[in-house]
Amino acid sequence: MLPQLPASQAAAAPCESVADWWPRHRAIARDHADPIHQAIVGGFVADRVGWAFASGYQAALHALFPDAPADRICALCVTEADGNSPKAIKSSLRQTGDDWVLNGSKRWTTLGPEGALFFVAARDEAASAARVRIRIAKVDSKAEGLKIESMPATKFVPEVPHARLRFENLKVEEAEILPGDGYDEYVKPFRTVEDIHVQAAVLSYLMREGQRLSWPQDWLERLSALLAALGKLSDMPASHAETHIALAGALAIGAGLIGETEAFWQAAAADPAALRWRRDRELLKIAGGAREQRTRRAWERLRA
Repeated sequence: MLPQLPASQAAAAPCESVADWWPRHRAIARDHADPIHQAIVGGFVADRVGWAFASGYQAALHALFPDAPADRICALCVTEADGNSPKAIKSSLRQTGDDWVLNGSKRWTTLGPEGALFFVAARDEAASAARVRIRIAKVDSKAEGLKIESMPATKFVPEVPHARLRFENLKVEEAEILPGDGYDEYVKPFRTVEDIHVQAAVLSYLMREGQRLSWPQDWLERLSALLAALGKLSDMPASHAETHIALAGALAIGAGLIGETEAFWQAAAADPAALRWRRDRELLKIAGGAREQRTRRAWERLRA
């Protein structure tokens, strides 16, 4: 799905808050069952990078958790004070009878202050003696024992809020604990799934701006090809080395296309979208080191 801008529609409708963005994203999700299409369309109708990212993030979560409710903002909660590796995750789940008890805290929960369904990564206390074992627990934002604290706005995409979460003897029913190893089956794959969907959403946002501002046709053609490739990548297994290598190539091509836009934006320097782009483009640099490590390991696996 490669959106085209109607000649009568010069700019995306203004969107200043999550309250404005969320109904639009829900409408897109109702019309497009495939998460990658939700990301692409969500990015195309966004008036800024922040809402493209938000739609890509939600699409990625629904790709990873197909049973997640469509009418709730969702968030994957992994990062803590020491990072997001299994050893850094100190939040714990302890089984008591038929239920579990969750304690700990999380940082940088995307869209968390808006109320959400949280997918929380925590260590299974009973199973973590020799090796840390992570489980994923579904936690409602209104659950007793959960405290949500808004974090300060970031320098880029400041419209997208984040939160700190604190869990104090929060009871979780057995049915709300996802099966399998939480880190290997959910946290690690999500890094790949998120990269695909967020990249598609941001590039689709640039597709819209490129059409609106009459950027070169050959650039739009190359961007269309890359969006089509990301659509195919979204169908590949997120844990496979081949997927990681192909994604590395797609991200490199995307970086090249994005680099070319600097001259295009300069030609429209006073446009509000250009001002926001200069502020928000740092978003694309986040987790660059993790991506390089993922690609290096993928090549090692293939060569082995």
